[in-house]
Amino acid sequence: MSVFASLVEQLADLLQPLFGLSAAAAAIVLFTALVRLLVHPLSRAAARGQKARARLQPRIADLRRRHGRDPEKLQRALLDLHTREKVSPLAGILPSLFQLPAFFLLFYLFSNTTIGGRPNELLGHELFTAPLGGRWVDALGDGGPLGGAGLVYAGLFAVVVAVAAFSYRLTKRSMAANAALTGAGAVSGGRGGSGSGSGSRGGAALYVVTSMAWGVVERAVLHR
Repeated sequence: MSVFASLVEQLADLLQPLFGLSAAAAAIVLFTALVRLLVHPLSRAAARGQKARARLQPRIADLRRRHGRDPEKLQRALLDLHTREKVSPLAGILPSLFQLPAFFLLFYLFSNTTIGGRPNELLGHELFTAPLGGRWVDALGDGGPLGGAGLVYAGLFAVVVAVAAFSYRLTKRSMAANAALTGAGAVSGGRGGSGSGSGSRGGAALYVVTSMAWGVVERAVLHR
C-alpha cells in the first residue's frame, strides 16, 4: 500500500508546476485513469464475453423451452452449446472480478488518513479549496454548503449523479436489446444511483468520480 502512496506522491510532485495546490488531486485522477487503462484489456474481454452470451440467447431460450422439465438434460445441452460455440458460461464475469482488488486498493489508499502507520500525506493536499482529507460534514461546519469546500463537494456529487444517470440509460438500453434477442416482452428497469456518505473523504470521492466516469465511457465504447 505504501508503494502506491509513494507513486501517487511522486506523480503529484511532477504535476506541482501545472496544478499548484491541486497537484495531488490531479495525481489521483491521473493515477486512477492509468490503473483503469492497465485493466482495460480485461474490460474488453468482459465485453466480448457479454456479446457472445447475448448472441446465444435465442438458442438458449429454445433449449430451455425444449428441456425445461428435465434440468439435467438442459444443463448438458447448454454445456454442449457453449462448447461448440467456444463461449465460456463465465465469459465476462471473471475479468470483472480480477479488476476488483485494484479498485478496492485505490479506494483504501484515498480514504484512509494513515498508510503503513504513517500519515497519508496525499490527504493533506486540496482539490481547489476542499482538503482531500476533508469530509462533507466538515464542509458544512466550515462555510456551509455554499462555502468553497461545500461547492467542491456539491460539484463532485453532481458529477456522480450525472454519471449514474447515464449508466442507468446504458443498462436499460442493454436490457432492451437482450430482451429483443430472447423474444421477451416488456423490460423493467431498476433504479440506479450512487450515494456519498458523510464520512467519505475528498480523495476517495475524487477517485470514485474518476473511476465511475471512466467506466461509463468505456462501457459506452465497448458496447456500442
